[in-house]
Amino acid sequence: MLDILTYLPAKRKATPGGWLSFNAVCCTHNGNTQDRRQRGGIKQTEQGWSYHCFNCAYTASFILGRNLSFKARRLLTWLGVPEAEIERVNLESMRHRSINGILQERRQTFDTLAGISFPEFELPAFSVVCTPKHTEAWQYLRNRSAPVDYPFMVTDPDNGSIGVGASLRSYVIVPFTYDNSVVGFTQRFLDDRTPRYINQTPPGYVFGTDLQHDSWKHVIVTEGIFDALAISGLAVMHNTISDTQARLIRSLGRDVVVVPDQDTAGMELVNRAVELNWAVSMPEWPEGCKDVNDAVIKLGRLGTLLTIMQARETSKIKIEMKRKHFFAKIKNRN
Repeated sequence: MLDILTYLPAKRKATPGGWLSFNAVCCTHNGNTQDRRQRGGIKQTEQGWSYHCFNCAYTASFILGRNLSFKARRLLTWLGVPEAEIERVNLESMRHRSINGILQERRQTFDTLAGISFPEFELPAFSVVCTPKHTEAWQYLRNRSAPVDYPFMVTDPDNGSIGVGASLRSYVIVPFTYDNSVVGFTQRFLDDRTPRYINQTPPGYVFGTDLQHDSWKHVIVTEGIFDALAISGLAVMHNTISDTQARLIRSLGRDVVVVPDQDTAGMELVNRAVELNWAVSMPEWPEGCKDVNDAVIKLGRLGTLLTIMQARETSKIKIEMKRKHFFAKIKNRN
């Protein structure tokens, strides 16, 4: 297989995230000025490579077993790879597919029958773990009472923009994991403008399964990612729960407690919890606490967990009475 690194410019540097950055070779071909700030980057994996340019935004990738895409072929040409070598790589990749394809399909079929699985996902280019040196992002996470041991990411400012688009909005990257593999992510922008989130989420995914401990008897289901992070719960990331999400949550074998946001949309989650015969908790939190994360900021993690378990209710009649109470409270608030 082609060792693409041998065709990269001699002047390059490695990043902590495993990328090699160098002066991008694509910019002049795409109508931009020549890159002189090492804004191009490539990352190798066991099965291929990914390329991203922060100057002209050109991207390309290659995975063994797939045809070389038009964009990947163009990049290899710009790097000086001979046409015959490019064709050899493509042919070798197709041979790999023919040899391994049937076995791979069988493995995927088995995984589907055995349980829920999600494909692995690549994090944004030049992502690095957030540390105190990333002042704005670090302070945002501390203000949200986010756990310091979760691998939040930011875009490495030494290799690319810490935002997207012309406005260069700063953001934190929250990796989505399942069975300790990255299967998606969300970018949470640090300002108050919309959109606040950009998600790359596989269908049926529930955030926080890797936060659970085998010895726990209960699992708390919330709406938001930072709600789940604040108490090591789960987040469905909507005000409803899909059938696939419900199956995944049930597979944990725990007593399920659903904690909705205390707003009109959140009350819709109560209806779905009742349909699934799960417990619901709607604690009487202090003024200004709309969700679990707000409560943790005011009451602390332990205090919030206590209020959730004390307000836990399984009776459908009592849940409906509580829901009506909160509807009235929300209406008066508005």
